[in-house]
Amino acid sequence: MPLTRVSLRRGKSADDRKAILNGLYLAMRETFDVPEDDRFMVISEHDESDWLFGRDYLGISRSDDFVMIQITANNTRTKEQKKALYRRIVERLVEAPGLRAEDIFINLVEVATENWSLGNGVAQYATP
Repeated sequence: MPLTRVSLRRGKSADDRKAILNGLYLAMRETFDVPEDDRFMVISEHDESDWLFGRDYLGISRSDDFVMIQITANNTRTKEQKKALYRRIVERLVEAPGLRAEDIFINLVEVATENWSLGNGVAQYATP
């Protein structure tokens, strides 16, 4: 049950924003065992004055098309699954909407399964 937050500079078209969300969802389905219709995603757009990032941190040259992706998910995946997820996200977002690999920043936040309530005040993933 990932919760995905995407932050980017204001100005991307609705089609580009939709392509980003769709690419993320498909990459998670392909590599992270995410069930069909498990889509909880949001995009936040920021004005230039509110958007700061290391343009050359770690020798990676980032442009104004920089996209920051944060995925909160259960702490149940292997290191190999995580690496595959990162690769697949970049492949998909380079394909559509045409982002540069250098502009895709991904942060995975892992939480215990009991840290979710998907509705009705119930911890659906908590083990008894």
